[in-house]
Amino acid sequence: MNALALPTRKAEAWRYSDIDAVASVWPLPEPRRILVAAGEARALTLLQDAEGDAVAVHDHVIEVADGASCTVHLLNVGGRLGRVTFDVRLGRGAHFDLHAAIIGGGDQTLELVTTVTHAQPEATSHQTVRSILGGRATGSYLGKIAVARHAQKTDAEQSVKAMLLDRTATANAKPELEIFADDVKCAHGATVGELDKAALFYMASRGMDPATARTLLLRAFVAGVFDGIADEAERERFETAALTKLEGLA
Repeated sequence: MNALALPTRKAEAWRYSDIDAVASVWPLPEPRRILVAAGEARALTLLQDAEGDAVAVHDHVIEVADGASCTVHLLNVGGRLGRVTFDVRLGRGAHFDLHAAIIGGGDQTLELVTTVTHAQPEATSHQTVRSILGGRATGSYLGKIAVARHAQKTDAEQSVKAMLLDRTATANAKPELEIFADDVKCAHGATVGELDKAALFYMASRGMDPATARTLLLRAFVAGVFDGIADEAERERFETAALTKLEGLA
């Protein structure tokens, strides 16, 4: 990537990015390369909480060998630009799981870009992404599932939901399927909404202040994203960072 020219928004993967911010850290470092060996189970966590106007770009290339599994938990909350990418290739009977939350406010641009290639038969993948955006923040998820011609018995799913707290915030969701096999099960869904006014009214009628009510509803929206983190201290670190960010938005 270092030899390439600075990207423009004409490139699909950079359509919603902050190119000026990218320019400040260009050329980007080589992506982190991860190999999950055959039969191995591996769990990865990434808390992207760069401070202030910092620019953070984290690129990953993950190869999951036959019969192996890889689970990733991501919280993307920090910096002027916080961009995380995963380029995943699955072997026969391999599995990839992604649980991600994007929480942004102010003028932040927060991005998650994934490409999951089912290169061999009988592989499975599941991606869950939840975004909460306030102020003039932009949150984007661009997720491609590619199924090779001979990758029969593929089972892949994407679930993308975004919550906008202000009319000036923007959520972009582009789940994409590219399928060349005929015996597959692939599904994706994307929704964008706002806080339930009836629920807010009900909580206010019970004496709850508006900020607390909003925070509780937002916590419920991202509930479960980090439940699968096995290490209790790490799970608490993610939940604390998410709550701190939510309280700032409320």
